[in-house]
Amino acid sequence: MSSVTIYSTPTCPYCLAAKELLRSKGVAFNEISIEGDRDAAVALAKKTGRRTVPQIYIGATHVGGFDDLSELNENGRLDALLRREAALS
Repeated sequence: MSSVTIYSTPTCPYCLAAKELLRSKGVAFNEISIEGDRDAAVALAKKTGRRTVPQIYIGATHVGGFDDLSELNENGRLDALLRREAALS
């Protein structure tokens, strides 16, 4: 199983953008759809402190949403985080 997990909904444009960014880097990920699952959405909000999707984890590190992922990528820190996680796996 991938060490990258994305909590998403199928039609969310930010979810689609996050998945495309990860695919462009050749990163496999585990996608968990919370669409229509109120209990899962509430649990995710409690876990992350956020009510929006996507919510992205790289290993145990909560990256946040697409904006956070994109910022990590633009700052050159995403690749380092992915490499570190791959080394731990």
